[in-house]
Amino acid sequence: MARFMMNTPEGTRDLLYGECCLRRQVQQKLTEVFSRCGYSEIATPVVEYYDVFTRAGSTVQQEGTLKMIDRIGHILVLRPDCTLPIARVAATHLRHEPLPRRLFYNETIFRAATANAGHMSEVDQCGIELIGASGQRADAEVVAIALEALQNCGIQNYRIELGHAGFFKALADELQTDGEQVETIRTLIEQKSFAALDDLLQERFSARPSYPALRRLSRLFGGAEVLDEARSLTKNSAALQALDELSTVYEELCAAGWSEYVGFDLGLVHQIDYYTGMVFCGYVEGFGHVVVAGGRYDALMEKFGRQAPATGFAIDVDGVASALPEAEQPVAQKLVHYAAGSLSAAMQLQRSAAVGSIELSCCKTEEESRRLAREKGIGTLVLLGPDGVREEQV
Repeated sequence: MARFMMNTPEGTRDLLYGECCLRRQVQQKLTEVFSRCGYSEIATPVVEYYDVFTRAGSTVQQEGTLKMIDRIGHILVLRPDCTLPIARVAATHLRHEPLPRRLFYNETIFRAATANAGHMSEVDQCGIELIGASGQRADAEVVAIALEALQNCGIQNYRIELGHAGFFKALADELQTDGEQVETIRTLIEQKSFAALDDLLQERFSARPSYPALRRLSRLFGGAEVLDEARSLTKNSAALQALDELSTVYEELCAAGWSEYVGFDLGLVHQIDYYTGMVFCGYVEGFGHVVVAGGRYDALMEKFGRQAPATGFAIDVDGVASALPEAEQPVAQKLVHYAAGSLSAAMQLQRSAAVGSIELSCCKTEEESRRLAREKGIGTLVLLGPDGVREEQV
């Protein structure tokens, strides 16, 4: 007989009591900001056709998705990303609506977790997509909303770092090499594998004009001085244009009062390949992984039949929650034992009291209810019957 599995699948976990309450509070605080900023909520199915993700050229690998087959043989996938389905919706159901459209979501993504890697395969995300708006004003808006959303949750220590997909692309184009080599370099930069990156670039690309910049790219993080250093490392016009765009966004955010919370990391070279412009990641103290990820993806919508620039981000709900104190759970102060036919009156007592402070007894006799109250540490037993209400200490 097969052993019954009592634990949860790899990359998932059970949430109890205060954890559930805290997650709901974070979701409410995040979506409150999104709504206030003029974003409208939409929801997509938990399952999508796998073709939605292959059409968009997402680098979410097949082995990283959770798949199933429908009754007529189509390959379905548990949603591994929220942006792609929303792009599909914007290109179909919303195709006749004027742009820009401001959309937000509160959904769960699923990715096959790598054993012992510490990553979750089930991730609750809240995020926004600003579809049909180009330029740095739109980029600054979404970053500012991400910052305000974290602040609204009560996070004290957080930071967002800006990068640009076009900066790396411009430098990589100067290497004049194949896509496999570019992906290797991108992985080493993203992992900040300094020694391995130096070895590869020096061995094969030291004569290329982008060699100095690529060699420093994984170390180009910090304050505004990062942009000055990056400009000194390249004469590539496309790369310099990317830096100018980042500078414009940064200046707008500083003018809005966010300078303390914003920096740069030009080594942000995301594995999801639909980003075309500014990208950014956010971190909070107390959580070891990225808690906010987003950027500009101007070429994605056309793959679903509607050409439009777009930008947005996703926030890891549990990542934010982990940086906050666990919500206190209400403790029942009274247990109500009610006579037959008095359920409505007992529930009225609950409604008139503080949430969670009164619990109903399912026991048949008063003595059983007294014993239950003692077991649960409830100090007051309320006896409710045809003759009225009386209380006793137990």
